[in-house]
Amino acid sequence: MERNFYWVGLADVPRWLVETPTRASGEAFEEPWLFTDGRVLEDPGPIKSQVSHPGTKRAFALGGVERTPIVSAALADVFRALASGDVQLFPVTVEGESERYFVVNATKVVDAIDEARCREVHHDDGDAPGYEGEYGWIYGLRIDPTKTEGAHVFRLKRFKVAFVVSEDLKNALERVGNLGVSFERVTGPHEPR
Repeated sequence: MERNFYWVGLADVPRWLVETPTRASGEAFEEPWLFTDGRVLEDPGPIKSQVSHPGTKRAFALGGVERTPIVSAALADVFRALASGDVQLFPVTVEGESERYFVVNATKVVDAIDEARCREVHHDDGDAPGYEGEYGWIYGLRIDPTKTEGAHVFRLKRFKVAFVVSEDLKNALERVGNLGVSFERVTGPHEPR
């Protein structure tokens, strides 16, 4: 049976907006994409995130332009239970909140993009050194689930902007609820337009 996977994105619901996590001192990390690069990290120490728009508080946010996954303690428990080998969870203090939150760092990168089945693929123009061969953007992303190496959470090689989760993980997160994210299926046929 084919496993289904989903790209986690911003939902079109009222939600608060949180910034890219920083050190607790407010100092930015040397690498702004630190938590979205798909690699195991050393403990960054105490971190925090500011609220940039105080809308409806959600259990799952994507912080800043980097879209760093930030989740409530209840959702962190779901990631621990179903994907402990695929993620690191770092406590993050969210400005003005007493509730505990965690940055979810996906530690796996898989080469699973099925370019022939994607709706529209834009390759990077090569202007930025170090990004040669990367995808600029992909519409109607499709991946080959047989190349996911058994992971429940991962980033995609050459398109790390996509934070991808398995259907089992998606369903468990939805059971907790109050999500500020949406799930776009990236396996199987495209939905009719």
